[in-house]
Parts: sequence; structure tokens; C-alpha cells
Amino acid sequence: MTPTRRTATAPDRPWLDPALDVERRVDLLVDAMTTEEKAAQLTQVDNLEPGRDADLLRRGVGSSLYASGATAGNVRDGGVLASAVDECQRLAVEGSRLGVPVLFGRDVIHGHRTVAPIPLGLAATFDVDLLRRVSALAAREASTEGVAWTFAPMMDISEEPRWGRVAESLGESPVLAGRLAAAMVEGFQGTARERRDGAREQQGGRPTLGATAKHYVGYGLVQGGRDYDTVTVGENTLRNLHLRPFRDAVDAGVMAVMAAFNDVDGVPMHAHRHLLRDVLKGEWGFDGVVVADWNGIGQLVNQGVAADLRDAARQALLAGVDLDMCSGAYLDHLPDLVEDGEVPLDLVDDAVRRVLRMKLRLGLFESPYTDPSRTLAAPGPQERALAREAAARSMVLVKNDGLLPLHANIGKIHLAGPFVHDGDALLGTWVLDGRGEEVVTPAQAFAERLAAEDLVVSDGRFSDVAMSMVREAEVTVAVVGEHRSRSGEDRCISTLELPAGQLEVLEEMAGLGKPLVVVVHTGRPLELGRVLELADAVLVAWHPGTEAGHALTDVVFGDVSPSGRLPMTFPRTVGHIPSSSHERPTGRPIDRDRDRQLGRYLNSLVFPELTFGYGLTYTHMEYGDLEASRTTLPVKGNGSVSVSVEVTNTGVRAGREVVQLYVRDLVADVTRPLVELADWRVVDLEPGESTKVVFKVTPRMFGYHDRELRWRVDPGEVDVMVGPNAAYFSRVRLTLVDGK
Repeated sequence: MTPTRRTATAPDRPWLDPALDVERRVDLLVDAMTTEEKAAQLTQVDNLEPGRDADLLRRGVGSSLYASGATAGNVRDGGVLASAVDECQRLAVEGSRLGVPVLFGRDVIHGHRTVAPIPLGLAATFDVDLLRRVSALAAREASTEGVAWTFAPMMDISEEPRWGRVAESLGESPVLAGRLAAAMVEGFQGTARERRDGAREQQGGRPTLGATAKHYVGYGLVQGGRDYDTVTVGENTLRNLHLRPFRDAVDAGVMAVMAAFNDVDGVPMHAHRHLLRDVLKGEWGFDGVVVADWNGIGQLVNQGVAADLRDAARQALLAGVDLDMCSGAYLDHLPDLVEDGEVPLDLVDDAVRRVLRMKLRLGLFESPYTDPSRTLAAPGPQERALAREAAARSMVLVKNDGLLPLHANIGKIHLAGPFVHDGDALLGTWVLDGRGEEVVTPAQAFAERLAAEDLVVSDGRFSDVAMSMVREAEVTVAVVGEHRSRSGEDRCISTLELPAGQLEVLEEMAGLGKPLVVVVHTGRPLELGRVLELADAVLVAWHPGTEAGHALTDVVFGDVSPSGRLPMTFPRTVGHIPSSSHERPTGRPIDRDRDRQLGRYLNSLVFPELTFGYGLTYTHMEYGDLEASRTTLPVKGNGSVSVSVEVTNTGVRAGREVVQLYVRDLVADVTRPLVELADWRVVDLEPGESTKVVFKVTPRMFGYHDRELRWRVDPGEVDVMVGPNAAYFSRVRLTLVDGK
């Protein structure tokens, strides 16, 4: 049986002594390394196998990624074999000169065996604690198989729903994405105190995962919504929008940051010295690992800035990329580049220190092997309960004419659509280890809830059969949307309609005049204007994961009041893109109330179909007057203004409200957003119950980077707005004043 811990410290390997602090051990090990061994430590290869790759392991290769390929989110593999991980570790620990363990990574994006909603769905919960708990569960499961590192969370800010990777994102708001990303980092890695002490949280003898903030930076702006494409953006926009959630992840102690595939104004991120070395490592003081994306260094040749792989290795190392993923550039060329004086040895040493520091902080030197007493099992009751909670809380009710929640005595219900029996389709993108057969489907969950004579099911193969069932039933619940293979990496689309044929079926169903509920499973915002016209109720359910069916019945039958809020804007048509809450003032502003006369389009309203933060409940929440404790706020010091609003549940059902705080700086050095999410509160209210929601408004909420990229907070008038979404709110005006 393979031991889980080393049993002794060799006297000629002092870096194995756990009594020494992390930095001392790193220094001792770097001093003992040859340049070739350093290059090996800076190399990640895919799918290490103990037999095939024994020589590579003895040479001291630093890391391996278990994946099916460059777009692993779309292609299943055979999973991770813990025994193979242990055998690789044995060869590295006992068979290499220095005994450095391998860092094994895998894409654990929104769950491992137990699958939660896609990250965009998780973002719809606005629930920091929930994302922390979901990530901690994923870490516990993945670590049983020897996985020590995940390539999540993703926090690319995007206004481009054609881009398939919005499914992996945490929404369009930098404040929302930053807070949720920090919570995921804490869930994956353990507590902040444990990270400072250089240790991983122990989960039954096996530590949790190192997290990765990706993709740094600007990837959400890819031209045309096409994966891997170019980005044109100024540094001011990067700093005021796209860099902010990455800074939150760094402040939360994230162990790694992944470079993005895109260029930024002509400079590929894998060669972007300013943003990687000057900003991330210098200005922010990030001491973790900058990892390449899959063959990102090699692709510098394709991007036309490197002559060959040797030149690509030189540029990437100089720019600040520490670990090469799957190109072989560092392993093959770094020693020669150092010997020829093209790459300074101190930069190589800095990169090696970062990789070794991460391994030590993760506890791999002391616990390189898996725990044989732990095996990965199918989701149990506790895991399913969390997955069910997350899925139900992620669903966003965007229309309800009073049809929902359905009552048990409503009569016969017709459950229709292509998702009713397909559990695998409901897992979402980037699910490598979840199993479709373990997913509770809508048909299974409805059958549990209803008597056999009260449920009929059609799977969408024959629309004429479905129409006969519409006539037979009292209400139809149509489950439509995108298959999971239509979102994620390299899954971009040029239009945002429902997949071919689905809208036509909905139109025919609605034409029969029977009540119609439409459930939309999706990995991105879609054009839902016609769906909203046809249906009596519309529920955006994303790709919900393992407990998809139970979560759907929880919401549809009213056991859980819908509380999700849209983390991205849903545009009216693809022609409205980019469409988001990032809108800034123009020289000729549009009055929302007069949009029909003064809009920017001759043939359409300019404002979105569904705004950021929008979502309904099964009750009605009434907002009172917005009040401020005072009207002035010094720009310096730790002062604040309390802004409060009374929220009352005036309906007959309990409900959860996401009360949202937005701000605007009226006069600044650069144009600032008309509304910008600054904070939120989640409150649960019984019928007739009221609560006072109080926000602490600080000067930092109005801070930004100016024309010279300096951080500043300006004296002057500002607006503070509170309401249920980015388009409906009350406001108070404050004055920021000089001094403390």
C-alpha cells in the first residue's frame, strides 16, 4: 500500500525538513538545482503515465494536467486514476535526484463528481457563502484522486454572450465576479489563516486544491465573441473593469493566475511583460505561479510575434510566465537560453521559486500520495442536498403572470422538451468527472412529485405528439434551451436564438391557448423576447448539474421561492451586443422614457430585454424611501455614510430579495458608468414582514483610475442608488468633500 506521507528526511535533502519555513526550503532547493532541473520544474505535461513517462519523472518534471486535450471541457476522458498518480509521485519523490513531488492539476470548474450549476448560474445566486461551500465540496472530491490544483475560478468580464466561455464566468459586474471568485478561492484552498501559514486544509488526510484565477486579462473582449481572437482595449478600461476581480482573487490568496490566449492591443498575454511582470507581480505583489494556458507559449509563433518555439520560450519567461503548459518550450530551450545569456538566470530562479513555493504551501512535500482509505463515491445525501440548494437558488424567474407556483391539484401536467430525460445534457460545460446517469432528470423529479395519472411526458422528437398532449393537459411545462455542448470553450455562436425548431414548437403550443411555462436551460444570455411573449411564465434555469430535476420541481411547485438574479444582461437581439450594465455617458444621452423617439436604432429599442440584476419572486417586495445618514462624505480616511431602505414583503408567500446598491460619479477625469454595482444584501422575508436594509457607503466605492492610470477619488457630487436591479431604483445624492 502506498504511504500518504514521507517517513523520513534525508540528511542530504534539507529542503525536506518540515521544521524549516517555506522560503528557507525554497532557497535550499533552488541552490541545489541544475539549470536543466529548473527547466523541468517549469514544465507541465499532459496526462503523465508512470510507465511511458518514467524518464521524464526522474528528470524532475514539475507538473501534469489530466485532461482529454486542449478543449477538455467538450470532450470526456477516462478520469483520474489515483493509483497512477501515486506511482508517478513515487517515481518523482523516490526516483529523482531531488525528490520534488509532481503538482497534478485538473479542470474542476463547478464540481467534480457532484456537479453544481455552471459558474454563470452560481453567480445568479449572489450568494458568497454558497459558492464557498460548493467549491469546498469540489475540492474534497477531487483531492481523493490525487488532484492538487484546479484551473478555476474564471472571472473574465464580458458583454459578449456569443462567446461560449461566458458559461464559465461569474457575470458582467467586477464587484460580483470579484467577491464570488474570492469565495471560490477560499473554498478550494481553505481558510486565509491556513494559506498564510503555508499549509493546506486537511480533508480526511488529503489537502484541498490550489486555485487559479483566469484568464488574465481581457479575454472577455475577444473580437466578434470568437474564442482565441484578438482584443482591442486601453489600459484604463482594463484597470477600471477587467483587472478588478483578478485583484480580488490575488487579495484572497489565490495560488496561481493563468495567462489568457488573447493579445491586448497587439501584445499576446503570454508575452505581455507589463501586465504580467510589472502589474501582477510587481504592483500587486503576487508571489504565486503564473501558468500558461494550453500551448499558450507555443502559440506565440501562430500569433506572429515569435520566430520559433525557442523565441517563444524566451519571450514568455521574460514576460513573467512561470509554468509552461503543454508546449515543451521551457524544457527544450530554457537551459540554452540561459547559457547564451538571452534569459537571466535570476528570472528563471524566481519562476522556480514560485512553483516550489506553491507545492510547499499545498503540503505536497509532506503528503505527495493519495489516502488509500478514501475513494471517490457517487454523490451521497449531503452532497446532493448542496447541489440541489445551489441549483434551485441559481434559477431566475423572468416572467410570471400568476401561473407559478403550480399547485399539486392543478390537474394533468405535460412535461415537454429535449431535456426531460437527458441528465448528461444538464451537467453543463467543463464537467469531466460528473456522470449523466447520476443526474436527476426533470421527468424523474416530476414523476416523484405527481401521481402517474397527473403527468404526461413528451421528449420533443415528434411535435405532433407533443401538441396532442398540450390539449390533454391543464398546463405544459416546456423545457427548452441549449445542449451543454453548445457552450464553453470553442463553442461560440453568431446568433442568440434558441436552437433550431424550438421556438416554432413553443409558438404552436402557445397557439392552443393552454397555460404554458417555459424553462430555459442555457450557458449564456439568449434572445428571449418572443418566448416572453408566448409564455405565461419563464424560468432561466442555466445548466443546473446533478440535482437539476429536483431543483426544478422545488421552484416550479413553490417549495423554494425563486431568488436568482441575472448576472449578465440579456440583449434584445444579437445586434444590441455589447449590451451590459457598463454603459457610460455619451455626448447625447438617451432618456429611457423617450427611447422610442430618441433611441440609437431606427428599428428597435436600445435598452436590453432583461437587465443585469433582474429576477422575480413568488411574492411582491415593496421598497420604501431611500435615506442617508448624512449628505457629505470626506474622500480621505475611513469615513462612511449609512444608506438605508425599508423593504417589505407585501405578498402572501415568503420570499428572498437581493437588494442591490449602485453608485455613479457624476464628474470624473474619465467617463464612468451610469450605474455600477457596489454592494448587495440578501434578505428573507415572511409575508407582511419588513426589514431595514443598511449599506455602508465608502469613498472607495467611487474610486477609479484616471487618464494617467492613477487611482483616485474625486470631490464632488455622486449618486447612490438602491433597488431590485440595475434599471429600477431610488437614489440619493451625496457630496464627496476634501479632507478626512
